[in-house]
Order: sequence, then C-alpha cells, then structure tokens
Amino acid sequence: METCLMIEGQEGVTWDQWLSLALACEEHGFDGLFRSDHYLSFDHPKERGAFDAWATLAALASITERIRLGTLVSPGGFRHPSQLAKSVVTVDHASDGRAELGMGAGWFEREHRAFGFAFPSTGERMDVLEEQVEIVHRLWDRDLEQVDYEGRHYRLDACTSLPWPLQDPHPPLIVGGGAGPRSAALAARWADEYNVVFVDPATARASRERVAAACEQIGRDPGEVRLSVMTRLAVGVDEQDLRRNASALMERMDEEGDVEAFIDGMRENMTVGTVEQVLERLGEYAEAGAERVMFQHLVHDDLETVALIGRAIVPEAAAL
Repeated sequence: METCLMIEGQEGVTWDQWLSLALACEEHGFDGLFRSDHYLSFDHPKERGAFDAWATLAALASITERIRLGTLVSPGGFRHPSQLAKSVVTVDHASDGRAELGMGAGWFEREHRAFGFAFPSTGERMDVLEEQVEIVHRLWDRDLEQVDYEGRHYRLDACTSLPWPLQDPHPPLIVGGGAGPRSAALAARWADEYNVVFVDPATARASRERVAAACEQIGRDPGEVRLSVMTRLAVGVDEQDLRRNASALMERMDEEGDVEAFIDGMRENMTVGTVEQVLERLGEYAEAGAERVMFQHLVHDDLETVALIGRAIVPEAAAL
C-alpha cells in the first residue's frame, strides 16, 4: 500500500508550511503529497486563506524530486477542461513526470457563489464532470493530432494540445466520489483510480465492487482502476502521545469536549490509534482492495507526526 499526505489547502496553509510539508514528505518516504482544490475555508473564510491548487503544485514540483503531486479533487466548475488539462501537463513537466489529477463534481455551494462559479443541480454538475473528464483524457491522447468536441457544456474546435504530458500515456486520472452509478461508470470508462473519502473498510470494499462491476459492464479489466482511500488521521507512539495529538487536532477543528470521546468518534470511519492500531486499520483497507491511502493532516505545522508516519507506518504499509 502506498502512503500519501493530504493537505486541506483552503485552511490557511502558509507558503512556509507548504515548503516544510513537501520537504518532509520527501525526507520521510511518503509516496505522494495531495491537496484539496478549494478557494474558501469551510468554517473560517475570513481568517484562513488559500493558494490556487495547481499553482501550488507547480511551485512544489521545483523543490521536490520524488513524491507524486496531485489534487483530491479539482471541482468541475472551477476551470475549463482545456485549461485544466494544460495546467496538469505543466506540472507534469515541471515535476519530471510526477503529476496526478483528481476530478470531482464539486459540492461547496458557498465557495462557488463567492468566486462566481456556477453551481447548478447535482445532476447537471455530474453532466459537466462527465464532459470534463472526457475532454481532459482526449487532450492527453498522443494518437489525436487535434480534438473536436461538441457537448452540452463545452465545445472544442480543432484543439491541439502540445506538449504532450511527460508521463506515457498520461498522468494518472483519479475520480472521487461515493461510487454511485454515474460516478462508477465514469471511472470505469476513463479513470486510473477511484478515491473514496472518510469511509470504513466495508464501505471501501463496496465502492470497489461497484466500480469493478461498472468496468466489467463495458469490457474493461477491473484491475486497471485501483482504489484509494482518503482518511483523517490521529496517531501517537503510545496512548498519551495519541491523546496529545488528538487534542491538537480538536483545537484545529474547533472541537470541544472530552478527547477520549473525540478519539472514539473517529474509530468508525477515520483512522485513529497508536502506530500498531493504525497499521491494523490499514490492513483492513488493504483487504478491502485499497492500494493507496491519503492521510488528511490538518495540523499543518506538526512535522513530528509526519516524521512518525514516515518512520513507523510508511515502510510497514508498503508491505500490505
């Protein structure tokens, strides 16, 4: 199992923190660094700011050499698909072939309204996403000298897309969601990976099975679409360290109350515990079919936990 760090970039991550987190991931053996693609803090829009996701990744590409860099996930309404495809290719070249693109329909209405992005119904947002995924995929296709596209939401007229991505055939494309019928079918047709968020192992397994069934329905090998899980993490070397780190997480999340109750509340669909308990949970995700885990790390200046994950979890997870 691969291990990545996932950062909520809209929650006031400073540039110095971005640099430190990226270098820590490099140093401590993480496979990748992913970030959300949001412009507005969920609960603190007047206090916590956000850098643009793809500009951030382009800059981090120049100071890293090994880790994968991508979004979880870029909302369909933020960018024209031809612009998004070009941004990812730019990062792919800047990183010497380490870019990945996560795509989703978008859900945060307040953010869309604040920045002037349309926020239609869920069904129409899925329509937009389906067109976007196809366009991005086709613009990365080396066998197409140009792309013509006539859809309900987008039109391309003899679009050439040089340079090609550095990765061959293209950067991995991740579709995120709950593996409902439309999402699973979209992933089966175009995606390299399906990502589920804040789910227990049983739910992860069910999502994988639905995506696999969608692949089989169109004659695609289900093994071509791997499963990944994004999960919030609280970990410690022992129970005392766990409580200390969970308390810091509570403070960051504006949570009040008993830390033990907070920890217990995470056990259902998050990842929490000592190193041994976290590894046991990862084993359950692996048995459910997950090949990669993205640990949501909300206390952005806590590099000690990043080092702990790298020292005690990353090597063990790689053997799962």
